[in-house]
Amino acid sequence: MIICFSNQKGGVGKTTLTLCAAYEFSKTGRDVLVIDADPQGSIMDWSDIREEPLPKNISIAAMPKKTIHRDLEALSKRYDYVIIDTPPRVTDITRSAIMASNIVVVPCTPSPYDVWATEETIDLIREAKIYHKSLVFTFMLNRKLANTVISREVKEAISSLGDDINLLSSEITQRVIFAEAANAGKVVQEIDGEGKATLELNNFVVELNNCLDVKNEKVEN
Repeated sequence: MIICFSNQKGGVGKTTLTLCAAYEFSKTGRDVLVIDADPQGSIMDWSDIREEPLPKNISIAAMPKKTIHRDLEALSKRYDYVIIDTPPRVTDITRSAIMASNIVVVPCTPSPYDVWATEETIDLIREAKIYHKSLVFTFMLNRKLANTVISREVKEAISSLGDDINLLSSEITQRVIFAEAANAGKVVQEIDGEGKATLELNNFVVELNNCLDVKNEKVEN
């Protein structure tokens, strides 16, 4: 299963979510490949500063090129999950990553302005669905401020993007531990396996898996 995190707006947490989701999937014993498709190479930088070996069932590869959809066709068969981190802008690399994927997750911060800024990404995904009809995409809210409630305006902004828009119910709160983990070349689950951030990530991955299960059921039917 190939999952892509995409949003042309920077600062929405794609890289962090890619790594945390990969780690969460790996906890089930599945083999996971993380693809760093961003020419900035943030995931590769994270890997370089990491002192401990990665879990044996997680691999990382740099693939910042516009042939991801072709190159992953054979490579992805060796893994249960492939998770792609894309550049913070719409490029041929982003298009290729989306075309390679089974599901595209669009992270956004809980601000109507940031939601509206995703329109170019949504247009790109809709364009891909013309050729890749089984492609699923969903929004998820990241970096929510603690002790706040998602406003009606944010949900209305998401709904205004089209009837085909789905929003995951799980939300990730902005916490200092995410930055602390990144600085140490780790993910938050390694630092605080029972903490609130880990629980939110677990809920997110469970819901994401449910989306994948629904997709598989539709394909089989």
